[in-house]
Amino acid sequence: MTHVDLHCHSNASDGLLAPSDVVRRAAAQGVALLALTDHDQLDGLAEAAQTASALGIGFVHGVEISATWRGKTVHVVGLGIDPREITLATGLARVRSGRRRRAEAMARSLAAAGIPDTFEAALRHAANETMIGRTHFARHLVSIGVVASPAEAFRRYLVPGKPGYVPHDWAALREAVGWICSAGGQAVLAHPGRYALSAGALHDLLGEFRAAGGRGLEVVTSSHTRDQFHRFGALAQAFGFLASRGSDFHAPGEGADFGALPAFTAPVAAITDALRI
Repeated sequence: MTHVDLHCHSNASDGLLAPSDVVRRAAAQGVALLALTDHDQLDGLAEAAQTASALGIGFVHGVEISATWRGKTVHVVGLGIDPREITLATGLARVRSGRRRRAEAMARSLAAAGIPDTFEAALRHAANETMIGRTHFARHLVSIGVVASPAEAFRRYLVPGKPGYVPHDWAALREAVGWICSAGGQAVLAHPGRYALSAGALHDLLGEFRAAGGRGLEVVTSSHTRDQFHRFGALAQAFGFLASRGSDFHAPGEGADFGALPAFTAPVAAITDALRI
């Protein structure tokens, strides 16, 4: 899976580049099979697929769904979905409907912490206003010099326990997986190392995800350490998951870029084996 990237974002959600430019960048940096997985949004897929076809690289229709599990937000990537399937489209529309209200609450929270007028400013960073989220606030905080990077913005203001974080009830985990399955896709639990769960809670999450119809675990991704590559590869094997690999690319200079991940070496089959490519 060295030349496979199954997790990235365009400006249809919280990336900076247009879908076609995401594909061009990936191809230029050696990606031979790409999935566009915008948050709760399918609008960039047609453009991305057309560009991938023109460039001669493989393309997988994808999405990343925000889900709530035991009061925590987790992300489920859907790979190989049919973007025309009505159950998925309707579910995603419901998830998106709460984003603006959450963003307005985040702005009020940041104002109380001494950083005013962030809502309209964050909107200016969102090419798609219906998808406004924490990344757009992070970019605004960088632009006004409050922090030096989006990663610092998240760490200081936009994660649980910090002044700009507002919890939100997304889709239930079982719902998110069900929507992906209804659209013919493979459900993959994204970046499990980011959820700060105890070993017992992580075991419960993986078990419930599998019971709901989940098929894959993201093993190699930019937010995992090399030790976590091995840990989650072993957990994928233990739970019978297929392993996935993706950069979680959002923008040049923000986190990992295409082509920067190490080779896939987990002792389990790859999720590509289950995709109709």
